[in-house]
Parts: sequence; C-alpha cells; structure tokens
Amino acid sequence: MDRIRIVGGHRLMGAIPISGAKNAALPLMIAALLTDGTLTLENLPRLADVSQLARILANHGVDYTIEGKRIGDSEVQGQTVHLSARQIVDTTAPYDLVSRMRASFWVLAPLVARMGEAKVSLPGGCAIGTRPVDLLLMAMERLGAEIEIENGYAVAKARNGLRGADIDFPKVTVGGTHTALMAASLAHGTTVIHNAAREPEIVDLADCLVKMGAKIKGAGSKTIEISGVSRLTGARHAVLPDRIEAGTYAMAVAMTGGDVLLQGARAELLQSALDAVVRSGATVAETNEGIRVYRNGAGIQPVDVSTDPFPGFPTDLQAQFMALMTRAEGTSRITETIFENRFMHVAELARFGAHIRLDGDTAIVEGVARLKGAPVMATDLRASVSLVIAALAAEGETMVNRVYHLDRGFEALEKKLGACGAEIERLSSGG
Repeated sequence: MDRIRIVGGHRLMGAIPISGAKNAALPLMIAALLTDGTLTLENLPRLADVSQLARILANHGVDYTIEGKRIGDSEVQGQTVHLSARQIVDTTAPYDLVSRMRASFWVLAPLVARMGEAKVSLPGGCAIGTRPVDLLLMAMERLGAEIEIENGYAVAKARNGLRGADIDFPKVTVGGTHTALMAASLAHGTTVIHNAAREPEIVDLADCLVKMGAKIKGAGSKTIEISGVSRLTGARHAVLPDRIEAGTYAMAVAMTGGDVLLQGARAELLQSALDAVVRSGATVAETNEGIRVYRNGAGIQPVDVSTDPFPGFPTDLQAQFMALMTRAEGTSRITETIFENRFMHVAELARFGAHIRLDGDTAIVEGVARLKGAPVMATDLRASVSLVIAALAAEGETMVNRVYHLDRGFEALEKKLGACGAEIERLSSGG
C-alpha cells in the first residue's frame, strides 16, 4: 500500500493547475444513462473514483472511451471521455460495486427514467456518517416510482414512466437534487424542486442536461423547474474546476507561506472559504488565469467557521481549515453542521502536537507555535489531505499512510505540490 513522505518547512511558490471537479464529474458520468447518444465530457479528472464509476457504468452497458493525449498536453491536464449508453443491458447495480462508492446509488434515477425499472443495492455505511438515501427515494416516489426495499436492494418500477410532481425536500440534499434533476428530465409533465441544493455542481449537471435537450429553469436557486421531455440526446460538456481542490491548495499556501497561482480556479465557486483564508492572514486575488494566494511574513490568525450548504463554508474543506488553524496565534472554533463523525482527523492532527478538543459538533483549536512530523493514517478523503497540509508546515518528516483515500479525490497531489517546492514523494508498498 502506497505512502506519502513529506519533509515540512518549505514555502510553496509557483502555479498549481486545478483539475475538474470530482463532485461534478460523477453525476455527469451517471447522466450518460439518460440517452442513447454519446455524452462527451472534457476536463474529467484522473481519479480512482472516476475509474471506479466507469466500471460500474460498464456493468449497465455504457461504453467508455478516453481520447488520447495531444502534443502539448500536460500530465495533469483533464482528460476527454466519451460515454455511450446506446443500449442498457442490465438495470441491476449489485452490492459489490455500489458498496465501493456511495454516489453510484444515483444510477437509480436515470435507469428508472429511461428503462422504467432499476434494482440498486443500498450503499451501506460510511466513514463520515450514515448519509441516508431516504430523500433520494422520496424524490423518486414523488415522481411516481414504486419502490420496495428487498434484501438490501432498492427495487424501483415506473411501468408507465415517471410523471412530474412537486418535490419539497425537508433539508438541503445534494444527492437528492442530483437524482430529482436527472429523473424529472424524462418525466411526463412539469416538476418543481423546492429547497433544492444550490451547489455549483448542481448547476453544472443542469447545464449539461440542458445541452442534452432537457428543459430546466432555476438551477443554482432554491427552486428548480423541470419540464420533462420524451428523450435526451448526446452532448459535449466541460467539467467545472474543482472548488474543493482549489480551497485545499489555498489553505496549504496560507499554512506554509509563499505565493501560488491556482490556475483555472474560480473564486465565485468558493467565496466563503476564500473569505476565511483571508481572515486567517493570507492574501487572495483573482486574476485572468485563476486565483493567486500568498502569505509572506504575517502570522496565521484564528478564525471561527461553521459548515453550511452552498454558498456557506463547505464541509469538504472543514478538515483542511482545521489543519490551518492548528498553527493560528489564538483559539478558533470549527462547527460541523452537515455530517456527523467528521472529526476523525482530530486524533491524527494531535499526533503532530496540535491542541484540539471536541465539544459536540464543535472543535476548539488552540494554535501552537510549531508542529512536529509524525507517522499518521488517513481515515477518509478530506481528512487525509488535512494531514498533508499539517505535514507541509511541520518540523521534520511525516509519513502519511493509507493514501488511497487521497487518490479518490486529488489528482497528482504530490506532483502538484512538489512542483511548487514541497519536499514530498510517494513511496510504493516496498518503498
């Protein structure tokens, strides 16, 4: 099993290209099931989760081809893929595939919308909380699907097709909104989603569906209206830049000092997180090429944040920001409102000498003058990269174990950081 070795104390200087967003790429890939045409996705990141979802979609009959590199393409440039679900050969998504990636449960919506039936394994447990699928199933039932839970599978049928309806989510749900958007696009009549998620990845999916022939109004607001159509066509769509990756590297620069251009990053996608980085003492400036982040000499200031659905502070940046606050000149409070169990990185950050105590859904972080390198273990995707941020500023060597979590969501992380002066290397299981 690979490990990542980091020797801290180096400022980050240079440029980091921001990859396509994982959280947009996955639902976009699943949307290929809605049409017998070819969906071409540009700027698709090279990630373990993307490869895994490609295998899951192949199980349903989706052909997945990757365009070859062209002269001048960089190693971390996004790939272009063609997905063709000309014929759905299987409407069952088995447990052994779905259990490896929760987002794959979303195939339920396009399969029922296009084929009138689906049998999809319930995804099971999750390291950062239960993340129930009840709201996704509620949305499908509102659209006329009959759903039974049998032997750990959701068995859904809509023999006469789905029909438009009002869907009122009791709480904001990204997965539920993705599901409702895809299903309603092929439903008979008009669907109105109330209390819809407003995340940029929702807007990206809606934009792609519109290119495929869907009729959608209001994506990015709390109310989305979809007028169903009889069929969707193929399309070409570029995945938006990853706001979580951009925020992660912004916090790494704020942590280590230095000056880095986040190429292709868009500030409007993560303004709340950038505001917190600025309050911590770093400078953030938009440019024609992306976002420039620098901190030269100023100390790290304590900042209180609370996670919230977009446009609030992203839960997917909570662990990274906590790592930054371990070196702040004072005490900060970080409150997690989205997921339970999302403080598992606290014990690993403490191995660097961080002072953190938990009070319910709030972590109280007392900044320390120095961190010291240590062997640490990744527990989930976002927690693992918080350990990298801490290691970049720690004295001495850190060994990050179980880095397969990192490979699920960060493309070429050690190459991107290494190009900016970090002393970082990946070691194979024998290294």
